[in-house]
Amino acid sequence: MTEATDLAARAGDRDPRIGLRAVAALRRLLEQLESVQVRSARNQGWSWQEIATELGISRQAVHKKHGRN
Repeated sequence: MTEATDLAARAGDRDPRIGLRAVAALRRLLEQLESVQVRSARNQGWSWQEIATELGISRQAVHKKHGRN
């Protein structure tokens, strides 16, 4: 997780260019991690509702985002 730690540190940089680039990279990393965990949950038999509850979003939202994967 050193990449995430480095990005988090850069997100707080006083230079907005560095901070914003780090925020964008963190957003991409977060999306990848979410996809991995949703796929893992589905492979273990979790329902869309169970996943949605853990993510704090609606079942419809999680299914729309990850249902085709």
